[in-house]
Amino acid sequence: MSETPDPEVIELATKIFDLARQGEAEQLAAYVDAGVPANLTNDHGQSLVMLAAYHGHAAAVEALLARGADPNRANDRGQTPLAGAVFKGEEAVIHALLAGGADPSAGTPSALDTARMFGKTDLLELFGAH
Repeated sequence: MSETPDPEVIELATKIFDLARQGEAEQLAAYVDAGVPANLTNDHGQSLVMLAAYHGHAAAVEALLARGADPNRANDRGQTPLAGAVFKGEEAVIHALLAGGADPSAGTPSALDTARMFGKTDLLELFGAH
């Protein structure tokens, strides 16, 4: 029999996911430094890095990666933060993820596949350098 999650824990997690969506890098860093897992995911497998990346917050992505977040952690649909950043056209996030070790070949579709799909030759060249 599974335990019902503590409403206070759910409320805190919701707040932290919102901080990632809003790009609140300092607050996210403080929570992770205080013990929140850097790879915390929601019920769809969206990590804090994925949410920050998809919403265009390079500083939040950098803060999470500096604290051990996995740049290649895919969501439940197999999508990675880098592919999401390519889809959204978030250049600064793309560079932050690559600097943090993101693999352009990871995920389905991968960031490479996404760049090809949208004809982003500049990104294909960038990924070739990694």
